[in-house]
Amino acid sequence: MLESRPATASMCPSEVARATGGAAWRDWMPRVREAAARLVSAGKLQVVQGNEEVDALEAAGPIRLRRRSGLGGTVG
Repeated sequence: MLESRPATASMCPSEVARATGGAAWRDWMPRVREAAARLVSAGKLQVVQGNEEVDALEAAGPIRLRRRSGLGGTVG
């Protein structure tokens, strides 16, 4: 999903959850955040609130996912 957007674009994790979980998308949110944390560890993704990088598993409130600066191609 993110790979089809401009390199500087971000997305809401709920977009991934909705595409995966359909009507039960909220049940998928913890798994999406866990996957985001793994991609951060692999150096492929940033998790941000505003322009500040945050921990996907610890952040309270809405977060955004974006490719790590300078990386192109696919995420995950």
